[in-house]
Order: sequence, then structure tokens, then C-alpha cells
Amino acid sequence: MPSLAVDGHFLRSLAAMGAQRLPPWWVRYTPAVIGAMAAALVPTQRRRVLRNLRQIQGEYGPLREARDVTHTFASYAGCLAEILATGSKNAGAPDVVLVGRKHLDFAAAKKKGILVATIHSGGWELVGPLLASYRKSELVMVMEGERDEKARELQDDARRKSGLSVAHVGDDPLSSLPLLRHLRDGNTVALQVDRVPEGMRSVPVTMFGRPFRMPVGPFRLAQVSGAPVVPIFSARRGYRKYVVQASQAIEIERRADDAAVARAAQTVADAITVFLREHPTQWFHFAD
Repeated sequence: MPSLAVDGHFLRSLAAMGAQRLPPWWVRYTPAVIGAMAAALVPTQRRRVLRNLRQIQGEYGPLREARDVTHTFASYAGCLAEILATGSKNAGAPDVVLVGRKHLDFAAAKKKGILVATIHSGGWELVGPLLASYRKSELVMVMEGERDEKARELQDDARRKSGLSVAHVGDDPLSSLPLLRHLRDGNTVALQVDRVPEGMRSVPVTMFGRPFRMPVGPFRLAQVSGAPVVPIFSARRGYRKYVVQASQAIEIERRADDAAVARAAQTVADAITVFLREHPTQWFHFAD
């Protein structure tokens, strides 16, 4: 029997078939139903989502928690359908509201590239190319490799069609010269900081009043390149509707010590905490 994991190839290939070949109403209306069904079929990941929600907003009654868990899976399914529809008859441009544009303008004025610190949240794969278009620069998204190689290849194909260049941790080291050159050419590198890939060094921070760890690589890359770190997170607000929140840019001096790097990471953690408390069902952190 094929794996029913929400990040597995079987369910993702079914989602791609529906998003690309079925009528447009399928992309608009069925992901919420499919997401709710998926939540019922994957108890391990359902428990992880509930754990995340309780970290963000505390414990509530079973009815509200069940609603929020279901909404998280439904939002994930909606984002997945919309990105997988790219390049097909059901493709459509997202409606994006950018909050905090001044922080991007400040970082761009430094002319050292921009390092975006983001998380696994609603719609990044769709709005990332729009940020690159806004800055008239190339954006590379550095992501953790997935357990299911076929699922990764399927989604990477959709990402490329949307205009998003992707590099996976393991394909190139985080501190690789290509990323450094990309920043020094004035371009943008985006990295997801809510998971620490296996074998990667991390830095301790506090999120939601609890200990958490972030990969230290993004902050070291900013330190070496001089690129400001801009925390940017996205949330799905409806069918092809997204809000993108940019927070204050963080500059890390080339000679910064470990404590200064840790403070920069904590600033990003604080921005994540604020964002997720406003959008608790938009954190697609299904892994341990």
C-alpha cells in the first residue's frame, strides 16, 4: 500500500493530477475537503500539528483544536493545489498583499543582496517569484531535502515553472561559493529556518517561550556576505490570496562574535513568534 504521508509522492501525485487536469472548480473547492480527509488518515502528522498549535496559542477545547488542525491541513492542501496547477490550464496569478515593504527597500539599498529568513508556511512557493520580480533580481530558495525523492522532483518541477529556483541542502553546502556569489551580485537567497537539517550546526533560540533550534548557516552566510537578513513569512488567506509579512532587516557585522550571531537568530525567532500567533494554522511543520 502506498504511503499516505502528506509529503509523500502518492498523495502529491494525486494532487498534481487534480490540479492540472480536472476543471478549475476542483482547484478552488476540493483542497479543503481533501486536506480534512488527509488529517484523518495521518495520525502521526496530525499529532505534530496539534503540538505546534499548542506551542503557538496554548491549549484550547477539543472542538477548537480539531478545527484548527483541520484548517492547517486544508490550507496546506490549498497551497499545494495552487502551486501544482502552475503551467496547466488551471494556472492563475496569486493576489498578494505585501506588508512591510520598507524593510525590503532598506535591505535593497545596501546593495549587498538580501538573505530572506522564512519558514514552512502558506504559499511561499507562489509568492517567492513575485518578491524576486519586485526587486528585479534572481531569487534562489534553499530547502531541506525531502524524504521522498519522487515527491521532491514533482514539486520542484512546479516550482521551476512558477519561476522559483531551488537548491536543496546536500546539493550544495549552505556556505557554498555559488550562494555567496549570488548575494554579492545583488540577488536574493531565501532559507527556511524552522528546521535544522541532519548534520547541520544550529543555534539555540526561544520561540513561544520554549527552547528551539535554528540552523546557524544562514546567519553565517549573512555575516560573510554582508547581506541583510530580512524575516519574511507568508500566509494563505483564501483561494489564490496571500499576505506576505516582511520584518525589520538585521545586519550582522563581518567580525561579529557568536553572541551577536545568536542575537540575530533570536530576532528572527521573535518575528516568527509574532507572525505565527497571528496565523497559527499556516505553519506546515509536519516533521519532528
